[in-house]
Amino acid sequence: MASEESSLRALESLMTEFFHTCTTNERKREIEELLNNFAQQAGAWRHCLFFLSNTRNEYVMMFSLTVFENLVNKMWIGVASQDKMEIRNCLPKLLLAQHKSVPYFIRNKLCKVIVDIGRQDWPMFYHDFFTNTLQLIQTPALAPLGLVMLKTTSEELACPREDLSVARKDELRKLLLEQVPTVLGLLTGILETYWDKHSVIASTPPPSPTSGESVELLGSLFQGSQYSKLLCQPMAALDNESHQLCCLVLECLAHLFSWIPLSTSITPTLLASIFHFARFGCDLRTKTKTGTFISSNGQLNPGTVPPTSNGEGRNGQQGEGNKVDRARLGVLAMTCVNELVSKNCVPMDFEEYLLRMFQQTFFLLQRLTRENNAHTVKSRLQELDESYLEKFTDFLRLFVSVHLRRIESSPQFPIVEFLGLLFKYTFNQPTHEGYFACLDIWSVFLDFLTTKNKSRLAERESVFNRYKDALVLLLREVLNRVQFRYNQAQLEELDDETLDDDQQTEWQRYLRQSLEVVAKVMELLPSHAFSILFPVLQENLDVYLGLQQFIVTTGSSRRLNISAENDCRRLHCSLRDLSSLLQAVGRLAEHFIGEVFAARFTDALAVVERLVEVTCYGSQMSLYDLETAVPSVLKPDLTDVHAQALAALQAYSHWLAQFYSEVHSQNQRQFINLITSAVNASSPLITTKVPEKLLLSACHLMVSITSTVRPVFLVNLPAVQNIFNLITTENQTNRLPQEAHMLVCRALSNMLLLPWPNSPESEQQWQTRSSSHASLLAALTRQYRILRGTINITPRQPGMDNVKTVIQQTLPVLRDIVDSISSESTKSRQICYQSLQESVQVTLNLFPVFIQQPDVTDEILAFFLTLFQALRVQMGVAFTGQIIHTFLSMFTREQLAASILHEGSAGCRVVQKFLKILQVVVQEPGQAFKPFLPNILSLCMEQVYPVVAERPAPDVKAEMFELLYQILHQNWRYFFKTSVLTTVQRGAAEDTMENEAQFTAAMQAFGQSFLQPDIHIFKQNLSYLESLNSKHKLYHRKLFRTSMLFHFINVLLQVLLHKSHDLLQEEITVAIYNMASVDFDAFYSVFMPEFLNGCNGVDTSQRTVLARNFKLEQDLPSFTQSVQRLVNDLRYYRLCNSSLPTGTIKL
Repeated sequence: MASEESSLRALESLMTEFFHTCTTNERKREIEELLNNFAQQAGAWRHCLFFLSNTRNEYVMMFSLTVFENLVNKMWIGVASQDKMEIRNCLPKLLLAQHKSVPYFIRNKLCKVIVDIGRQDWPMFYHDFFTNTLQLIQTPALAPLGLVMLKTTSEELACPREDLSVARKDELRKLLLEQVPTVLGLLTGILETYWDKHSVIASTPPPSPTSGESVELLGSLFQGSQYSKLLCQPMAALDNESHQLCCLVLECLAHLFSWIPLSTSITPTLLASIFHFARFGCDLRTKTKTGTFISSNGQLNPGTVPPTSNGEGRNGQQGEGNKVDRARLGVLAMTCVNELVSKNCVPMDFEEYLLRMFQQTFFLLQRLTRENNAHTVKSRLQELDESYLEKFTDFLRLFVSVHLRRIESSPQFPIVEFLGLLFKYTFNQPTHEGYFACLDIWSVFLDFLTTKNKSRLAERESVFNRYKDALVLLLREVLNRVQFRYNQAQLEELDDETLDDDQQTEWQRYLRQSLEVVAKVMELLPSHAFSILFPVLQENLDVYLGLQQFIVTTGSSRRLNISAENDCRRLHCSLRDLSSLLQAVGRLAEHFIGEVFAARFTDALAVVERLVEVTCYGSQMSLYDLETAVPSVLKPDLTDVHAQALAALQAYSHWLAQFYSEVHSQNQRQFINLITSAVNASSPLITTKVPEKLLLSACHLMVSITSTVRPVFLVNLPAVQNIFNLITTENQTNRLPQEAHMLVCRALSNMLLLPWPNSPESEQQWQTRSSSHASLLAALTRQYRILRGTINITPRQPGMDNVKTVIQQTLPVLRDIVDSISSESTKSRQICYQSLQESVQVTLNLFPVFIQQPDVTDEILAFFLTLFQALRVQMGVAFTGQIIHTFLSMFTREQLAASILHEGSAGCRVVQKFLKILQVVVQEPGQAFKPFLPNILSLCMEQVYPVVAERPAPDVKAEMFELLYQILHQNWRYFFKTSVLTTVQRGAAEDTMENEAQFTAAMQAFGQSFLQPDIHIFKQNLSYLESLNSKHKLYHRKLFRTSMLFHFINVLLQVLLHKSHDLLQEEITVAIYNMASVDFDAFYSVFMPEFLNGCNGVDTSQRTVLARNFKLEQDLPSFTQSVQRLVNDLRYYRLCNSSLPTGTIKL
């Protein structure tokens, strides 16, 4: 005894020293080693039992419990049965004796250790484990302890970790499910008892006239609902102990609901009880008079003084504390509700319960959104606990996304009234995040209506009539919320500078989400939406168009003569709103085209004419150039409105294209005027003197007109001629920024290359257009083509920087031009290649000069990659061969290694692009490029693969494996010469194999990649193998089947066992199944015994059990189950065996 006492004192001082701030890391390591050695001793648990009974030191308690936890979870199988019995007896006694005196985390840890024993031994060796817990719950003084045990049991037994066999996991789940009705009955009883007990006391004082708890509150919603009266009872006022107990019950329920299926065990009474407690979250009353809270001595506390704002005085503090406590009950109750609502699988006999649940929740929603003398809805929601509101919003989202389709048509569920409540709830949210979350709910609802409209055309009219008013209201309010005119205070809080992960500011996100809702309403109610939006737009446009009268010109300066602070503020708000409304109008463009073009033509024409008028006005007035009273605010506003008007007009380019093809002949003058004005509005902005935002909007509009609308007369417009002259004569001093320059070049090239939509081939004027395009490209590449004469420069010579600048400015433009016609007709591509021919030759000649400069090589290869993707047919076989030959000869192994070894560098990007070019080459059908295959394969396997194989970086590796896959997939016959005859006489002859060594090397490379940690490469390569199998029967080929199949299955099973790529479990199991299904007999009779015999860490009897449990099934679901069971049980056996004491005899 004395020695144990001294051990305890020593341990206490060690633990205190370990956690002392002055202890060095070295000393901590020494102490840790000492403690580990002590814990490893046989029988250490006996000392720990003594320590737990005789210490008050928390560190010592925690250490002792960790020793027990380790013993139970890792060594239990090797503990003598007598010792197990002693531990099962002692620990619960210890818990009962000390649960009130030890800190809660020690109590919880002790509970977990006892539950861990139950997980191993219940019911066979620990038959009273669960009954003990139920008895604790039923004993009033011990109920909190029983509930902690119950929650821990639910957490540890219902979804156990993998340190149990699958059979034991199934057994535990079955045992727990049998107990569910009893458990739920007990928990219901506790909630009911405490509610009834405290409601009776709380209902003594008369209700205050402002409490608004009358039944009238329900209005027309759920009249006659049997729970409406129950829910109108006065709120219970719980003392601290009752509150803690009810919290524990709700926590238990939330966890139980996460795994038990919906069934009639979840009774109406239980649901009603949960909803009683959910009301606590809606309850605002922080004054002690409303709680009449029962103090710890049982006396009523009828204090009626409201708490002061700074929380002074006893009443104030108590009120605040009570508010937090009540909110916690509400949050926990809503967590229970959300666990139930999140289940999509609803049995028939539970649907009525679901309806009842929704009725009860909407009673709460009505409470949340009710107005009375004391509070507006917004101030009510502001005072509520944030977590409660989040839970409630989660509930509404789950209801709309998962269950609305079930409930919507029920006569007992007034959906329109619900939408009214949701509307109030949405537009009174106290935070932006809350508002966004509610907008998401409306989006889901609108998607539901759109789908319903499309699938049930007969019901379209009734749906329209039923929801029209609600949707119109929603649209108006969302539009008001994005306008400064109605919502300035909130909108000014939004940050419009910091970019989030999606590269948008808080303001842009707010506007985008709002406009998505507007667009969805537009799809359902086009005419209503348009008649609401267009007048608001007109109103703001009138202000903008009226600015002309305030422009004062003095000498060379032009000034906006609005200087009063109030006028400037109003103008700022109006311009911001106009900018938002222009975006809204642009977002709706898609709802005027296609089948509805004719029906909505007049509305669309009105919008486009107005947009053209605004853009022309902005460009003529050069409003972006005005001097203003508040330049830092008004100048960006004026620029933004102009840019948004151009962007909105660009959004209607598809409508203009349809106008051109369908009604152009009747309204020719009208169409020509629209296009001419749009070009006249853009042309003056294409200059370096204009703000870049505006310049880019004008360039994008030009690109859309030339690529989408493609009018015949475009090239002859004076404004277009001006742009031609600007681009073809520009030099470094007046050159547009690179992005704008590229866009303008693309627009001009499109105008000459893309076929005109309404003209036959004979009227396309290809010859004239071809010579114009050649002149355009000659002008654009003037400086570039001169470089051919400098081809012998050594990279060290002066002047090279200028050469690099020319290359880096010209090639992206040429690449962009080629890219934009890659999917066009042969004629467009032919003309493009003719114009480019000389530049392509220059580029090929420059390549060897810059091979050591990866930034330039990167540009050159990017250009060739685009050429190969878009114009390889036009380039012809001979020239393509010359290019590939040049590349293959330049990329020596040393060159490749030097490039690849600089991770993430330009060198890596060069090799990636080179491999991408080879991918395009090997995918080309026909025989033209087949002669290159051996060289490409050897480059891949002998030069690139050895360099990347052992490197963790995935960049070049991903491209190399894709190239390997494309070689195998597109050139299968290079390896397997299967004649038509052998295909017909299946099985008559085995595959005729060629280039076997290269095929084997490729497969080994794939196999090797499965042994590496990179999950992306693993996933990519697994999908490549599966694809080769589905397209070419890879796994069935003799060579693969006889010498590789089992190796691959073995590697994939080992990956599952090591849990290194757990995210891909499903894909790996399917691949194993596809490989095994080639020959199930061989898999079960040869592979499985071999695999199990090779498994370390398991004994013969365990191998026999594993083999027996792997059912000889041949369907995928059963096979998947067997694989999962094998992996789980094999890991479990290894865990057990590794933790057995040495010399243990296993029976």
